[in-house]
Amino acid sequence: MTAQILAIATAHPTHQADLAFSTHCAQSMSCEDETQANKLAKLYRRTGVDTRGSVLVEKGDAGELTQSFYPPLVDGDDRGPTMETRNDRFAAEAPALATQAGQRAIDASGVKPSEITHVVTVTCTGFNAPGIDVQLIERLNLPVTTQRVQVGFMGCHGLINAMRTARGLVAVEPEAVVLIVCIELCSLHYQYGYDAQRIVSGSLFADGSAGLIVAGAESSNRDGHSDPIGEILTVGSCLIPDSQDAMTWRIGDNGFIMTLEASVPGFIEANLRGFMEPWLAKAGLTLDQIGGWAVHPGGVRILQSVEVALGLEPDALDISREVLREHGNMSSATLGFVLQKFTQRRVPGPWLMLGFGPGLEIEVAVVR
Repeated sequence: MTAQILAIATAHPTHQADLAFSTHCAQSMSCEDETQANKLAKLYRRTGVDTRGSVLVEKGDAGELTQSFYPPLVDGDDRGPTMETRNDRFAAEAPALATQAGQRAIDASGVKPSEITHVVTVTCTGFNAPGIDVQLIERLNLPVTTQRVQVGFMGCHGLINAMRTARGLVAVEPEAVVLIVCIELCSLHYQYGYDAQRIVSGSLFADGSAGLIVAGAESSNRDGHSDPIGEILTVGSCLIPDSQDAMTWRIGDNGFIMTLEASVPGFIEANLRGFMEPWLAKAGLTLDQIGGWAVHPGGVRILQSVEVALGLEPDALDISREVLREHGNMSSATLGFVLQKFTQRRVPGPWLMLGFGPGLEIEVAVVR
């Protein structure tokens, strides 16, 4: 009983912020003097992110980029909009972007909306009920009997968790057709003040959405459905010991607070290969047999640590770096952007998906 991916689609906000605008916004919210502003600008230039989407970015009368959600820093105690204000903005903005990605996935798959049996939504940047799942059912004209699963607060590897869920659903119900939608509005959680952890997180994150259609064996070959992109062959997890403080994601009074310790790359380099080799062996695979490495671009150092740990070729993660450069880190949606480029460029399989999240947790999947 196989889980076939019929389509992968993405959506990003209308306006993209370039490096200069992103830097300027960060300086206005984090820096109290020119020395701090110069240091922040140097950090932003090293992130590997040239452009990023945000639902908060607008175009002025002269075509210039602007935003009004975050007022400039008043003093060192300023923390910006409240959690309620940020979450309300998520509720207002997220449904449209999620619907766009979901509709594109349905269109590309050849699946009729009436054929969708389950919807799995993924987010760690906003919550309300009734939420995105109900909005998708209504906006995409899905059956009112569509069953719902919410993957919440899983972070950057959330798409892999959703694929695990879809794989389980179609194993039990081979006629099932599952719509997965990741929707992340990370720009709603920029943290004020000149704090290294806050600035590093803010320098990477962005907004985006990704949609996938996963079908069971009895539905993937129906007339009108697209040829499968690949099968979700296997999925796995590994919790790295003694690493709980290395990456955290918690709810604050003024948004969600992300921390990334400098120890994260070291944990990856020390633990990844030891987990990956025996895990792949259970699927009858070796590292050398992987055709495409779909690694979540959590940052330049994260990608470098994966290359070192697994001894990858210098160009193995070029697509991950390209997504980071063009879109930034969109948390769970980012791997959808990587997979979409894999399909467009006909990257040979099997593909290995890899992401890291609070725990420190390694999540992995093979698509063949």
